Amino acid sequence: MAAIEVGGTAFGYDEAGEGPAVVLLHAALGDRRMWDAQFTELAATHRVIRYDRRGFGETRGENGEHAHFEDLLALLDARGIEQAALVGASMGGACALDAALAAPERITRLALLGSGLTGHTWPDHMLADFARLAAEAVPADRFARYQAREGDVDPADVQAMADANIRYLVAGPAREVSALPAEMVALVREMCEQVYRHDWTTPQWTERIPDTRHRLAEITTPALVVIGTSDARGLVELSAHLAESLPRAELVELADTGHLPSMERPDEVNALLRKFL
Repeated sequence: MAAIEVGGTAFGYDEAGEGPAVVLLHAALGDRRMWDAQFTELAATHRVIRYDRRGFGETRGENGEHAHFEDLLALLDARGIEQAALVGASMGGACALDAALAAPERITRLALLGSGLTGHTWPDHMLADFARLAAEAVPADRFARYQAREGDVDPADVQAMADANIRYLVAGPAREVSALPAEMVALVREMCEQVYRHDWTTPQWTERIPDTRHRLAEITTPALVVIGTSDARGLVELSAHLAESLPRAELVELADTGHLPSMERPDEVNALLRKFL
């Protein structure tokens, strides 16, 4: 594990390989370890970078106002990279789209896996599902206290929230967790628990959120949109919307796959990325 300092913040970071640059942007329920299979595979032909976004993994959230896509562009500057392809999972995909709008001349390709979208309004059914899962995992009074960063955090509550995410997103609402590889579940649980420990105990910072929702037609970068058909319905719908709205997008659906296809179907995702890049 290495680190790179950007703008006074030390980001957990790995780099390998030579060739055209590719940056791997992790999901909000994990960290850069979710890209283990892709990092090794793509480094055979590309200069590959993966890092923990601000507030995740080995990167702390510093006080103040920050934007994930600005961190990404600053990291490219720090490594002397003029252009890069971006591979983003979930909210890492949202960060990739934000960067493509902010600096279109620097982004050569966009691969969006189960992607989020900055400023997106999630459908009511999905918001209701999240609220129900959170209420079942952690009593409302404790959840509010954790969000306010008041007092000690019960490890059992951290575990319960991680398990809720694994059931609903990683496996998918209609599948059992037993459908996933056991080693994958173990790593996702470890990463997701760390996310909640960070979120409930470290200093809060303010994220500058651009409104990317209504600007997708401006992104002319070639895009690959990948979605697991077993993912939450709101995310499947969003991927269809991205594929329709991005001018140069191709949609690939992976059957019987949840929210993290790069971990659940690494060989298929690697093949897709090799061809796309």
